[in-house]
Amino acid sequence: MDETLHDAIVIGGGPAGLQAALTLGRTHRDVVVLDSGAYRNDPADAMHNVLGFDGTPPAEFRAAAHRTLAAYDTVELRRTTAHEVAAFDSADTGTSGDGFVVRTDDGDVRARRLLLATGLRDELPDTPGVADLFGTVAAHCPYCHGHEFSGTPVGILGSGTHVARVAGLMERIASRLVVLADGGTLDPDVRAALEGRDVAVRHEKVLKVEPTLLDGGHRGALAVLDDGEPELLGGLMVMPSLHQSAPFAEQLGLELRESGCVAVDAMGRTSRPGVLAAGDLAHTADFPMPMASVTAAMSAGQIAAAAIDGDLLGV
Repeated sequence: MDETLHDAIVIGGGPAGLQAALTLGRTHRDVVVLDSGAYRNDPADAMHNVLGFDGTPPAEFRAAAHRTLAAYDTVELRRTTAHEVAAFDSADTGTSGDGFVVRTDDGDVRARRLLLATGLRDELPDTPGVADLFGTVAAHCPYCHGHEFSGTPVGILGSGTHVARVAGLMERIASRLVVLADGGTLDPDVRAALEGRDVAVRHEKVLKVEPTLLDGGHRGALAVLDDGEPELLGGLMVMPSLHQSAPFAEQLGLELRESGCVAVDAMGRTSRPGVLAAGDLAHTADFPMPMASVTAAMSAGQIAAAAIDGDLLGV
């Protein structure tokens, strides 16, 4: 077991966790990053809307971050999976202040502060073929992947309230928009929002989507509909259900918002003293939803790291 009581443990090796580690390293804090090697953007072949890294594979971004962190002697990146988090009191260690122990594949790690940056898990619609296309032809965020569908017909899968917003965001990008209601009924407010827009609606059940090629050899998808003509698409926008990717918020009894994300203040502090959260698993009250982007995660990681440093200073 690691007997050192570190300043901070960061669980998660994505943009939020890596940026937090850099910020703490630059103040010479002793920080351990626990990286399981599994990331929310694993299905994506490239990340977008990230200044300086637009179109870069996520693995290349992480490799660049690892090279940056290697220059800081007080930052340690451990490629191991965390399984359980618990608090311990000062009587256990003879140190001032409570701390946290993280149980990993490689033994226990202890620290005075804990940052959760484990992200969310996407539960995709169960339409056959969607999971195979997710991250390339199928995507959920117009800001992250919409531009890549420029000039092609784009489908919007589902009949929920997200349909109107996605249609508004994509209408300047797509050559044609079609809502694939998948056997569902559009809410009257959604229908009203679509009126006046050049958006077709197909109500048939979507039997499957399968990869195909568009003119010019560009990747696309063919949506096969029940009792109807198939739709040839250059992109398919989907709305996953979001879940915490790790059990640590539940283990620590952290307050959650209706979104299912950890409730944090503007500095990333959770409902439990000494525990902070950053990235798309966290949700501040001022935002209508968790900000699920690389740049937002990096910003949140930097801010949470500054909060950790301030807490340890006692100011």
